[in-house]
Amino acid sequence: MRQYKYKTKNSQGKLVSGAIDAESENEAVSELRRRGLTIISLAQSRGGSSGSSGGSSFFSMSVGGAKGKARGRRVKSGDLVVITRQLATMVSAGIPLVEGIEIIEEQASNPTLRDALGEVVSDVRSGKDLSQALSRHPKIFSDIYINMIKAGEASGQLDTVLDRLADYQEDAEKLKSEIKSAMTYPVVSLVMVTGITLFLLVFIIPKFKEMFSSMGVELPWITSALLVTSDFLRENMLIWASAVVAIIVGIVMYFRTPKGLVTKDWLILKLPVFGSLFSKVAISRFSRTFSTLIRSGVPILGALEIVSQTCGNRIFSDGIDSASRSVRDGETLGEPLAKTGIFPPMVTRMISIGERSGALESLLEKISEFYDQQVSATVKALTSLIEPLMIGVMGFLVGGMVMAIFLPIFKMIGSMGG
Repeated sequence: MRQYKYKTKNSQGKLVSGAIDAESENEAVSELRRRGLTIISLAQSRGGSSGSSGGSSFFSMSVGGAKGKARGRRVKSGDLVVITRQLATMVSAGIPLVEGIEIIEEQASNPTLRDALGEVVSDVRSGKDLSQALSRHPKIFSDIYINMIKAGEASGQLDTVLDRLADYQEDAEKLKSEIKSAMTYPVVSLVMVTGITLFLLVFIIPKFKEMFSSMGVELPWITSALLVTSDFLRENMLIWASAVVAIIVGIVMYFRTPKGLVTKDWLILKLPVFGSLFSKVAISRFSRTFSTLIRSGVPILGALEIVSQTCGNRIFSDGIDSASRSVRDGETLGEPLAKTGIFPPMVTRMISIGERSGALESLLEKISEFYDQQVSATVKALTSLIEPLMIGVMGFLVGGMVMAIFLPIFKMIGSMGG
């Protein structure tokens, strides 16, 4: 028998800790759940095992993946969505796990994924758990993926967890696609407007300068300003181009530093219009991932650690880490999240209600659904707003330059008519 120390919460949300004797970690988990306890952490006691492997327990493990080298083509998230759904379907249909992975391996078009699945099959055949086999490929299978599989193995509900994981990935892909569609149009439009403006200033406007000089008319201020700008760009092209490149490189390098990453994510959340969108995305990602993990049997502390690394924004990550430390000290989750100031009151109150009622995962799922709808509505509103806005900006710039060019011509024609 082995002894495991646990920290749990009962149905009233009170902290319950102690030790339990069991033949294995899975047996300890099953017994604690049979008692109606929500597991926060579970670890084998030192010296409490006869024949302990000395390995780290899943319920106290670090979520950092094993080191590994990326080989060949990158595996896209869409590829993982497909193979996870396929494996979930086959396992639910009663097809043996190894046979199911072999079928997927044969169908995989990505050589990197195919090689990895081949190694997974070999490892599982040799007696390793699926989660252990997947953890050897951290460049392909994320911490969320591996930990959910491990939770499914521990609870004996691998088929259910695979279905849940496939649903989670599909929802995440849908959200990612919506964000891309919201960002693509303004970025492409901005590049086009900038390119057209520079082309006119550098190559077209100078040709009118000689004509204006030969006309001998006084130029309007807008035309003079346009010609001065054109001359500056042409005569100092190397200087301003180098300056722009240097500024961009400097900003990119700074944003790669720990302090710069925090600054970048803070600035993103403060952007007009887009800041609200990215905040909603982070909350949706947090609630969906957290709900999926704890519904699959991952303990709260382990789930919070994973969510902190996958929410996509350092400001939110720091807030989640702070809340996780409070939970480790015995506090509820809702209050520490509220103290961070980054989660709306509705979110923190629903989490607090979920903790008290024992329906935390269900309420987290409702939060995720609500913010998914908010993101979709915001994306549609942005798309309908940005298109006429960018057309207006382009019309203003190009129209302004055309007006500046033709004003002297109209002035000369008017003087000739007088």
